[in-house]
Amino acid sequence: MTSRIAAPAHLRVESIHVAYPTGPVVHEIVHGLSFSLDRGDIACLLGPSGCGKTTVLRAIAGFEPVTAGRIELGGREISRKGHTAPPETRQVGVVFQDYALFPHLTVAGNVGFGLRRLDASARRARVAELLDLVGLGAQAEKYPHELSGGQQQRIALARALAPRPDLLLLDEPFSNLDVDLRERLALEVRDILKELGTTAVLVTHDQHEAFAIADQIGVMHEGLIMQWDNAYNLYHRPADRFVADFIGQGVFTPGTVDLQNQRVRIELGSLPLWRGVDVCATDERDARVVDVLLRADDVIHDDASPMRAEVVRKAFRGAEFLYTLKLPSGQTLLALVPSHHDHAIGEKIGIRLGADHVVTFPVNTAAYANPNP
Repeated sequence: MTSRIAAPAHLRVESIHVAYPTGPVVHEIVHGLSFSLDRGDIACLLGPSGCGKTTVLRAIAGFEPVTAGRIELGGREISRKGHTAPPETRQVGVVFQDYALFPHLTVAGNVGFGLRRLDASARRARVAELLDLVGLGAQAEKYPHELSGGQQQRIALARALAPRPDLLLLDEPFSNLDVDLRERLALEVRDILKELGTTAVLVTHDQHEAFAIADQIGVMHEGLIMQWDNAYNLYHRPADRFVADFIGQGVFTPGTVDLQNQRVRIELGSLPLWRGVDVCATDERDARVVDVLLRADDVIHDDASPMRAEVVRKAFRGAEFLYTLKLPSGQTLLALVPSHHDHAIGEKIGIRLGADHVVTFPVNTAAYANPNP
């Protein structure tokens, strides 16, 4: 029986550093960042403003040199210290935040702009194919100012895809759209990219966009990827406190670990630990104080529960309320409750734990208790 050899990664970013001179001082933005991406996969660099995610995208595109490390695309080295292949030779498409459409060209003219090497017949056929793919075949002769923001975004996507790039980069492409349209368009873009088998990297600060479009997500902080994972693990198994705080909504509540019974006790009750919890591995005592991450969906509204909590804040979300609740100890937590349960500020409601596991952190540290189920 012969073993299968895994195909090499289509995009490989290895320990890159990127720095900008600021007067006499060189300011390093990215510090030894690494990730890889298989052909046809969609990745997202997710993080707050100033974390370095757009700088990484610009380095992949060839707009910024790396001061250390290397970048490979399709097995070809495109960046290393002292060598930056020109952007036009990389076969990389870019969708910019402001779309960068040419106002004097029609929709068809914009999409066909990068196809000047094709003859007129082949160019028309490719433009028509892409416009149909993005659902704008009937808009070919219109101009960008005649289109909505969502339509302009689709035209920018079609233009970037027209030359069949080896890699597509999307720099905050939905940031100019309203909140409802962002997630819907992200799902549409994912469908288009998957249909074409296009490898892509998205940059965003919006986790809902990231969850909607990406196969793998790298959460960035201060020039580093803190965790490279799928959306489920980022939410339920965050690698450190930064990821836990940045992804989803939750609070840290004090807990006591019972190693003998492999449980953690908090004010709301007791929950089992995952096997091999690292926070406990070096401590042979029967108990240890930890911080327990509780998400808003870990707390269930239950009128029959003896545990009561006071409503101190509420935010209407349509189908749900996000309640901020105060326990008898004064500890606060969050709960998502169906919106037909409309409770007043100051009212006490019954709650219970709805989690089947917990993520724990040593108190006042960023160490992670790896679940390893």
